[in-house]
Amino acid sequence: MAAIADACTLGSLPVDIAVVLTDVQGAGILDQARSRFMDAEYIPPGKYRTKLDEISERLYIDRLRAAKVDLVVLAGFMRILKGEFLNAFPQRVVNIHPSLLPSFPGLEAWKQALDYGVKVTGCTVHLVDQGIDSGAILGQETVPVLDSDSYETLHERIQTAERRLYPEVIHALAEKRIQIAGRKTTWTDR
Repeated sequence: MAAIADACTLGSLPVDIAVVLTDVQGAGILDQARSRFMDAEYIPPGKYRTKLDEISERLYIDRLRAAKVDLVVLAGFMRILKGEFLNAFPQRVVNIHPSLLPSFPGLEAWKQALDYGVKVTGCTVHLVDQGIDSGAILGQETVPVLDSDSYETLHERIQTAERRLYPEVIHALAEKRIQIAGRKTTWTDR
């Protein structure tokens, strides 16, 4: 969120952040948003560990609609979004994942990559669909895996790439420079 907000402030990302929501009480993202004078709030996720319950899902949808968002940008939101939420914002929910999808979906992808022994990994911005990290790929950036890497050093380099890639993809979406046809995406100027 901070990289996206900074890009907005610097003028390299011509969008406004309408609202920042989190499912983690006391999350640092709230302080980051409020220090930038953004509307930010915690909405409890409800009774499930891996997804929003029905009441919470409705609260998120209502709050995002009230803010008149054009795009829902996930950053560190670790719950699976399903039917009603995705239907409320069709092909308008994006996420960033710390691997070159479709390789290493799910949790701690940088650990999966290092343990598997790949020489290149990276990050992916994708549309959110009913699966786990399975939506159409909007953009990717590669990161080399070094022989000296630990989980922490690799994760740090991937996060650096994420901070570059996510604002770039959001910018392209805002300017309608990415066409989406099923799983295939095309950039008009990349």
